[in-house]
Amino acid sequence: MSGIEPGRKTFVRGNKRLDELLARPDIASGVAEVEAEAREQDRVYAESLAMIRRAGDLTQVEVAAKLGVGQAVVSRLERRNDMLLSTLADYLHATGAEHPRIVAVLNGVEVELDLDEFRAPRSA
Repeated sequence: MSGIEPGRKTFVRGNKRLDELLARPDIASGVAEVEAEAREQDRVYAESLAMIRRAGDLTQVEVAAKLGVGQAVVSRLERRNDMLLSTLADYLHATGAEHPRIVAVLNGVEVELDLDEFRAPRSA
C-alpha cells in the first residue's frame, strides 16, 4: 500500500491550519479584533495596592524584601491614601509590574503618566 487512497482526507497539523487561516486577510483582521477586545476585557481595575500585590501572587513579606524594608512598612504603604509617585513606582516594580503608569482621561483623551520617570536613578 503506497500513497493515500483517493478521496481519503489526511491529517493536517493544527498549527499549519491556523497559519493558513491567518494568512487570509479577512480572518486575520477578525482575529485581531477579537484579541483587542479580549485584552480590554482582561484589564484589571485595582481598588488598592494590596489587590495589585495579590494579583502578582506575592505576600507583604516578599514585597518588603524586594524593597529592602520590613513587612510593617509594606502594610502601612498599602493603607495610605497618598504617597510620592516615586514610592508608588518602586512598590509597583516590587510587585512585578512593568512600565507602571497612571492613565487620566482629559476631555475624552487618555493621557498617560509614566511612573518610571519619577524613580531615582539606579546605580549599576
